[in-house]
Amino acid sequence: MKIALLSFEYPPETGFGGIGTYTWYQARALVKLGHVVHVLAGAGGSSERRLRTVEHDGVIVHRIKSDGLVSRAAGLLGAAGLRWTRSRIENGWSMYRGLRELLERHAYDVIEMPECGGEGWIVNQLIRGARTVVRFHSPAQLIMDSYPVSRPDVAGCSRLERLAMTGAGALTSCSRFLADEVTTRIGLARPIEVIPNGIDLALFDAAEPMDVRRRFNLPAERPIILFTGRIETRKGIELCPEIVRTVLERHDVAFVFAGRDTFGYMEKTLLPSVRSRTLRGSIHYLGDLDFVTVRACLRNAAIFLLPSLWENCPYSCVEAMAAGTAIVAADQGGMPELITHGTSGLLARCGDPASFVEQLERLIGDEALRGRLAAAARRAVETRLTDVHIAGQSVAFYRRAFDL
Repeated sequence: MKIALLSFEYPPETGFGGIGTYTWYQARALVKLGHVVHVLAGAGGSSERRLRTVEHDGVIVHRIKSDGLVSRAAGLLGAAGLRWTRSRIENGWSMYRGLRELLERHAYDVIEMPECGGEGWIVNQLIRGARTVVRFHSPAQLIMDSYPVSRPDVAGCSRLERLAMTGAGALTSCSRFLADEVTTRIGLARPIEVIPNGIDLALFDAAEPMDVRRRFNLPAERPIILFTGRIETRKGIELCPEIVRTVLERHDVAFVFAGRDTFGYMEKTLLPSVRSRTLRGSIHYLGDLDFVTVRACLRNAAIFLLPSLWENCPYSCVEAMAAGTAIVAADQGGMPELITHGTSGLLARCGDPASFVEQLERLIGDEALRGRLAAAARRAVETRLTDVHIAGQSVAFYRRAFDL
């Protein structure tokens, strides 16, 4: 098959989230299965407005950036505070322009795109005859309440994403939770195939060993409790002051946080909340790290903490499982689909700091339990979440959905 993946997020230029990570792994896995794969992605900070094409690991990558009257008009929306709506207008226009040009030279059997980013809101309305799939990751209508965004911006952004959804030939979701949310809260009454996110274990395991304790001056003996991801409300960061204070007052461990702190929460709130306390342990903020360093941190951690208030099928959790790290996560969203409580990790009550403290303390005091949960988590990835396995599920679905 010849498959196109449309995704503004795509490493290294625009790969800053789970959608880019999924597209990176999925594209390479499809190539391993013998398919021809093109990725149409954003151009990052480049000023080049023409389609630019390179090849990486057998994947043909095309990058394009919005231009012209549509982009200038979208800029007015940004100036009016509708920045999410602006980004989806620009992104949808870029993807439409780029795909239209590619279709002059290539015939794709299937074109897949995420809903979050608005890649398909023009494509799925104007390009007739294309076999298109929208994959759900995190619809704006479901997550934007967690951000300082105006109601008009939520409405505009959600409307554009819905145009992409309704115009698609088929739909997939990275978790059953998210598929159900789309059906009940967005009201999209169409079948949605559930296909989790996959990971390339060989690539993940190939990273060079790194002494993260020495690099970041972390305590040599203290067990590390690690949080990685965006430092924001949706990721449960506002639960962390109480969790961190309580655990560090009782235990000689090191809390380590890594991720983009867009709203300054670490410096303004979390770190000051523990400065005046008498602690047995310590807290450390490493900033925004690259993928290689994050993976090294995961391998050095005793426990991975994921207190998110809303999640789908988060790569942060999948990567912690792949690293063989014991996990404490919220019993919310798609996380119970990844983790079986007491077998491959521990689940705490979503939004309840005391519940997270309870589960963390179970692991802090029981190294053998940490080892059993970590090994089971790794086995779960090996048996059902490898990139090739997930890509195979996707291809089987494409064939069923479009009689290919």
